[in-house]
This record gives sequence, C-alpha cells and structure tokens, in this order.
Amino acid sequence: MSFPHDNDSHRSVHSDTKGHVDTASSDSDSAAHIGVKTVEATHKVYGKYSKWALFISLGLASYIYSLDGTTTYFYLNFATSSFGEHSLISPIQVAQSIIIACGKPVVAKVADVSSRGTAYAGVLIFYVVGYIIIASAQNVETIAGGIILYALGYTGLQLLTQIIIADITTLKWRGFVSAMMSSPFIINAFVGSNIAAAIMKNSTWRWGYGMFAILVPATLLPLIITLLWAENKARKLGIIASKKRGDVEPKQLPLFQKIRDVIDRLDVVGLLLIGTSVALILLPLTLSQSAKGGWNNASMIAMLVVGGVLVPVLVFWDFKIAKYPVIAPRFCMNRSVVIACLIGAFDFISFYLTFTFLYSFVVVVKPWSPVNANYFFSTQTVALTIFGILGGLAMRYFGRYKYILITGLGIRLVGVGLMIHSRGANGSDAELVWTQLLQGIGGGFAAVSSQVGAQASVPHSDVAMVTAVVLLITEIGGAIGNAIAGSIWTNLMPGKLAKHLPFLPEADRQALFGSITTVMAYERGTPIREGAIQAYDDVMKVMTIVATATAVIPFALAFLMPNWHLGDTQNAVENVDLKGERHENDRA
Repeated sequence: MSFPHDNDSHRSVHSDTKGHVDTASSDSDSAAHIGVKTVEATHKVYGKYSKWALFISLGLASYIYSLDGTTTYFYLNFATSSFGEHSLISPIQVAQSIIIACGKPVVAKVADVSSRGTAYAGVLIFYVVGYIIIASAQNVETIAGGIILYALGYTGLQLLTQIIIADITTLKWRGFVSAMMSSPFIINAFVGSNIAAAIMKNSTWRWGYGMFAILVPATLLPLIITLLWAENKARKLGIIASKKRGDVEPKQLPLFQKIRDVIDRLDVVGLLLIGTSVALILLPLTLSQSAKGGWNNASMIAMLVVGGVLVPVLVFWDFKIAKYPVIAPRFCMNRSVVIACLIGAFDFISFYLTFTFLYSFVVVVKPWSPVNANYFFSTQTVALTIFGILGGLAMRYFGRYKYILITGLGIRLVGVGLMIHSRGANGSDAELVWTQLLQGIGGGFAAVSSQVGAQASVPHSDVAMVTAVVLLITEIGGAIGNAIAGSIWTNLMPGKLAKHLPFLPEADRQALFGSITTVMAYERGTPIREGAIQAYDDVMKVMTIVATATAVIPFALAFLMPNWHLGDTQNAVENVDLKGERHENDRA
C-alpha cells in the first residue's frame, strides 16, 4: 500500500523551481561544505559495530539532552532567589531563548565548513564551561553569563543530533529514527521533576547544574570519538574530498587569506545579521509585558523596527554579496522549505497561545493535586513523542509523508478547537485531557513529517542549514505566540476580574491578577475563588479561539506541500546514497 503520488513527485529535478531543487545551484558554494563531504566519506569506513556504536552514542546524547531539558529549568528559581534576584528570571530566560534560536544557524554553518565531530566537540566545550560557571557563580550576573554559554551548547546538541540523523539515515527511516531520539522525554517528562525535587532536598541547585558538567561529557564523548575516528580513518585512506580553494589549498595561503577564507566560508556577516535581527525582534515580543510602559515604551518599538529593517539587509547580503551564504536564494525558492518554515511558525504560535498560561489555568480552575497538574502538563509532550515515533513508522511503511502531515495538523486543529468547549471548571477532566492528547497525537505526526519533507527537498550539502532555518523560524513563531498570549492575558484579565468580582477592592483584584498562589489561597466554592475561575474561563476562551483560527493556517498550507518519495536515498533530489554515490532510482 502506498500514498497516491502527487504530480510534483514525478517532475524532473531541474524543471520544478517551487517544489524541487536544481542541484546544480549548490555547486557554487560546495566548497563551503567540507563537513558534508567528510560525512559521506565516513560511510565508506563504518562497519557493522561502528555504526551501532554511533546510534547508541546518539541515544545517550539524546537522553542527556532530555534530562537536561526536564530538570534544569527548575533550578533557576532557586539559583536567582539565593542572591535575592528572583525577578531576573524573565530577562535571563529571554536571553537563553534568543541564544537557542540564533545559535542554530551558527552551529549548522560550523558543522558544514569543518566536520560534524569538530562541531560536537565545540558544543561540548560550551555546554561544560557554561555549567561550571553557573554551578560556581557568586552572583546572578555570573549565572546569566553561564546560561548564555550553556544555551549555545544546548541548542547545538539539539541541532547536531538532527543533522547527524539526516546524515546517517535514508529518507524512509529518517522520520522514525529522528522521533526515537526524542523517546527519553516519555520517561523524563514524569521523572525529571522528581529528580529535581530530590536534588533540592538532598543537595543544592549548584549540584543540580554541576552534575551535568560530568554527565554531558560522559555521554557525548563516545559520540565525538566515534565521529572523529571515522573522519580520521577516511582521511588516512584518502577518501575525504580535498579542501582545495580553486587551485590553492587553504593551508598554503597567507595568514590574511586564511582568515578571509574562514570568514567567507562561515558567512560571518550573514550570521551576525541573522543573530542581531532575530534578537531585536524577539526581545520586544518577549519583554513587552514586563518592560516599563509595555508597547508604549519607545525602546520596544525601536528594537522591533531595527530588527525588521535588518531582514532585507540580510536578504541583500546573502543573495547578492556573500560567497557562501547562510540562507541561500535557493532556500527561498524551495516550496518544501518555505512551507515547512511557515507550518512550524504558525503551529508554534497556536501552541503557545494555549500552553503559555495552561498550568496557571488548571491549578486555579481544577481541584487537582500539584502532582496531577504536573502530569497533565506533560501529557501533550508524551503524546507528541509517542505519536512522532508512530508517524515515523507510517512514513517508512507508506514511503510518503504529505498525508501524514495533513492528518497530523488536522487532528491538532481538532484538539485546539475542543479547548474552546472543554476549558473552565464545568469542563470534564477527561475532556480537557483529551484536548492535550489530540494536540500531542497530531503534533507528533506533523513535526516528524514536515522536517523530513524539508530535508528531502535539498541536496545533502544543504541539509544542515535547512534544518537550522526551519527550527529557527519555528522558534520565532513560538516567541510570537508567547507574546500574543501575554498580551491577551494582560489586557483582558483585569477587566474580567472586575466583571466577576465587582465587590472586591481594586488592590485585591490586582493581587489576584498578579499571583496564582493568591487565587489558590481561597477555597473552591467561595465567591472569590469562583469569580476568579470565571475570569480565567473567559480569558482562556479568547486564547483558544485565536489559537484555533491560527491552527487553520498550517493545516491549509500542508495541502501545498510536495509529496516526496521516501526511499533508500539521502534526499529526494540528488538520487545518491549515504556515501554520496549514485543510487539506482527506487521511486515507487
């Protein structure tokens, strides 16, 4: 059984500028992709056991990434509070989110121009140094500095894992293997908070961070050693492509030329433009609710305007000037890449509209224990992971991904829409839980299929950067969703509290608005608690309606996605295997 073939899938590689890629277009900057050629060469030296060592090492890296993500966020509250600076959590997290977003193209570019093993080694250094700085910090400024270094390592580990999976798996298995690397979240979503609580009970937040300075090297070193061993062996056997630049090798160039060559290959100007523009756009979106005057603060508008102006500057630089651009013009002409970016962005906008205040909502509205509230909060993440794995298996079986993507986004839309009805104290527990399960089921199918679709549409030399760009745009969508959710909450909640609690003084209503613990101090059934529940109900209704309307957009865009055949090739446009050698056409 197979999915029906789209007409797009039968066109020649060179004839379709929307759904397909002219592979010749990448030849002009192929010299900037030494890392890709190195990866292809290593496939000629991997044996049965070394390949399994690579997969097991990837699994260890994925587990530590998951454990990190489900524990360390908990410690930041205690770390900042120990210095009497708990209010600085928000700007620290904003800086962390910006580094996580902007760091992806930097890491991808380094992996392309050097090697995957070298990039992993660099990521490990940032990771460990960052955690050592945090664990030994004597003030909150040092914690912030350590978190910035750590964030670069964290985002690098996330991205490089996806890049390596794309390097070592054929299209038909890529979705499944990629989803399997997220499987530790199934366990850690529930045990992570227990581990964090045990650390705080028996030790301090310093050990909570510091233990990762030991665990991360222990889990990443096997992967790095395996990668570097394969690269070194391929180099000794003479099967790694030459690093020539024209007729002159970089090592024979004068020092100035060497520096210029590295700057060109990394597209340092392009990376700086991306980082600056994204940072200036994300800062006002994430700080507008806490900054003095909100959007009336001139600095908020100024940052947003400058960030927006830098976008066309980046386009001009990468399209017209850069020798080896970070965002090549062909990416913007590739329908699969553009649609994958838009699907990711709008899906994250919709997700964060309902998720940003979801925990606050359930602990106020529902009579659940903190443990059950935490389990509910993890429901969507667990469903996402499990059904991402099932979606990967479906892609392996059918050899196509488009209709899995459409189905996933359709289910996700239903899950978001049902929240309009299920929210509030009168919605049943089962109904509210099912809204999260449905969003997780649909999200699992959608996430794995859209990423594979984008990767399938480009030559191997572009896979790392395309993966980074899709994740970058997706996270910008998340920041926008957070900002919209914060704006709705801030602008509507005071009025709704006044509507349902008109007998309370303004100061008391402000206290209820500013703290969920103040709301929870009132027993259920009391007029104040029930009035607050009604206010939360009304505001969440607006959020879910906006989220549902937004979720329609990625569902509609999915129908425009080309339906690439997922076979035994590295991608769907070059017809080559994992070694970079020509593969017999296996199109169904």
